[in-house]
Amino acid sequence: MSTDFSKGAAWMDGKITPVSEAKISVLDWGFTRSDCTYDVASVRNGAFFRLNDYLERFQQSLAKVRISVPQKTEEMRDIVHSIVGRSGLRDSYVAMVACRGVPLVPGTRDPRQCGNHFFAWCIPYVHVIKPEIAARGAHLFVPRDVRRIPPDSVDSTAKNYHWGDMTKGLFEALDAGFDTAMLLDHRGNVTEGPGFNVFSLKGNCVRTPDTGVLEGITRRTVLELCGELGLETEVRPVSLSEFMESDEVFTSSTGGGVAPVTRINERVFSNDAPGPATRRISETYLSWFDRPEHRQPVTYA
Repeated sequence: MSTDFSKGAAWMDGKITPVSEAKISVLDWGFTRSDCTYDVASVRNGAFFRLNDYLERFQQSLAKVRISVPQKTEEMRDIVHSIVGRSGLRDSYVAMVACRGVPLVPGTRDPRQCGNHFFAWCIPYVHVIKPEIAARGAHLFVPRDVRRIPPDSVDSTAKNYHWGDMTKGLFEALDAGFDTAMLLDHRGNVTEGPGFNVFSLKGNCVRTPDTGVLEGITRRTVLELCGELGLETEVRPVSLSEFMESDEVFTSSTGGGVAPVTRINERVFSNDAPGPATRRISETYLSWFDRPEHRQPVTYA
């Protein structure tokens, strides 16, 4: 009987298994302390999008959190290609993870005395904001009692699982009847939401926050294509009051690309429908998937 990889595949310790069979130790600091870093790339129509950029950022994250694994960039690239190829998924959400690992000295509190390790997995493509919600525009809630973890406590530019603030914000947003949350920092500036960056369009200028955020590859793509569309861009602190004066608002994420936002709290944007500039940006973003310089086709078994 052949193994079913249709729900995803994982690479751990040199072996590819169905994603449901991938496990880490209960003693792993990646589990007990959320002491890990990761990155997520996407596959659409059988090809990775900007995989080299995701791998480069992952290497930067590894250096920032001081995790060292034996796999180098080229091997990681081969691994993620192999698991997607084995899965048969033409559209996939692909994670690369490095954990601090199990203490090599039992009971140690020294992070240098752990066995760092790498693994990867892929599943069918995930939308952070579901397509039916993006079609009418997402409704975001700014939590009253939650602030983004300060970057001098947890470096937001190193992708991480420290989601205590995001999860608390999500509960508050969902309980209030909204789709998801957008967090502020302790100065009252906009940061990001659970799994996405945010953008404000005012006139001909697209703005996005510069601190307390992951410097997303999709975010980078949006900033690059805005120039192609003749839109100005600014990466800087954006207060909530300024953000609420936007003509249009949208999010960006590897999981789902560009998604319009039509409401934040009680404020309605672009007549409660996806705005024309956001639609144009989203369409251009999707077209970039077909550009040869951004595509790495997967070889399927």
